[in-house]
Amino acid sequence: MFVDSHCHLDRVDLSPYAGDFDAMIAEARRDGVQHMLCVCIDLEHYGPMRRLVADYGDISVSVGVHPNEQSAAEPEVEQLIKMASDPAVVAIGETGLDYHYNDGDLDWQRRRFETHIAAARAVGKPLIIHTRDARADTIELMRASDAGAAGGVMHCFTENWEMARQALDLGFYISFSGILTFKNAGDLRDVAARVPLDRLLIETDSPYLAPVPHRGKKNEPRFVPHVAAQIAALHDLPVEQVAEITSANFFTLFERATEQRVDPVKARAS
Repeated sequence: MFVDSHCHLDRVDLSPYAGDFDAMIAEARRDGVQHMLCVCIDLEHYGPMRRLVADYGDISVSVGVHPNEQSAAEPEVEQLIKMASDPAVVAIGETGLDYHYNDGDLDWQRRRFETHIAAARAVGKPLIIHTRDARADTIELMRASDAGAAGGVMHCFTENWEMARQALDLGFYISFSGILTFKNAGDLRDVAARVPLDRLLIETDSPYLAPVPHRGKKNEPRFVPHVAAQIAALHDLPVEQVAEITSANFFTLFERATEQRVDPVKARAS
């Protein structure tokens, strides 16, 4: 059984399911996905996202504001702490630094990141960290703000081994998405082969970055086994073992998700 450790279920294309969200989730379950973490990217859409998954015991959520959301309302530490009191919220984020699409004075990104780290430390829930073209600043800020006290995951990791090593040293997990299956991702596969098995997670980042053989299509949680298969090949393991390891890692990191785990069939029947 697999865990999709990072997806945006409120943004997944439901047209193949005639707009039926439950049908999409049921399809993921049939393909062995036992749990999903639906990740927040702005506070404006958190409420509708939370209501969408409220009846699903096998879906956890996070709360936070993505670093690329320039027009989003800035979160405050106390606000995030209050929102994170919801038992379904197992993480703070996604947050971090992204210099790829932004330039000029980016102090606002760094301040936002610091806000999330402070909230995560206060509530004792892990961080979901997004980083792109900001390796040195991301690690430096994580160290300066003691992000390791909260722990968390470097999601959809696409950086080099040196950054992965530094994040691992801070106690973070490394999560890989469908990018790992892309033909031109040889360097990233080298990184994934070096990450210790007990610190690996897998994700889809749905609806983005569909893995091969679905590249170019809209992504969804049922495709996460393809990421597991790529990691299995890199570590010379059966995919079933990678599924078991990465699922155990998820429930170790996001312990509150473990506490709310239920049989998904029973959850929908209740």
